[in-house]
Amino acid sequence: MRNIAELPGQIKLWVGKVAEEWGIAIIVFLIALGSFGLGRLSAIESVRPPVSITSAAAASAPFSMSAGGLIVASRAGEKYFFPWCSGAQAIVEKNKIWFQSEEAARSAGYAPAKNCKGLK
Repeated sequence: MRNIAELPGQIKLWVGKVAEEWGIAIIVFLIALGSFGLGRLSAIESVRPPVSITSAAAASAPFSMSAGGLIVASRAGEKYFFPWCSGAQAIVEKNKIWFQSEEAARSAGYAPAKNCKGLK
């Protein structure tokens, strides 16, 4: 049976044996691996083209809110939308009805569109 007090001594003996048998090979392998990694890293850095911005991309115009209100509905429809929802963008300009609030749209007989997030 092994004693816990003897364990550090046994570990030192085992490490000494391994270092004696494999020490040089392990050191050479680690140096070769490190050299290869550093060489590969330097090759990647030299091949990568420098980044240059020639012109700024045209920023998309922010969505302009209509002076008519915050909620839009179609004269022929039954649903109301926020102006940035896809359903509102599909409404022809001459058929759009604008409301100041969701309550005003509901009182006019419109219901919230289910595909427009944020409507109650």
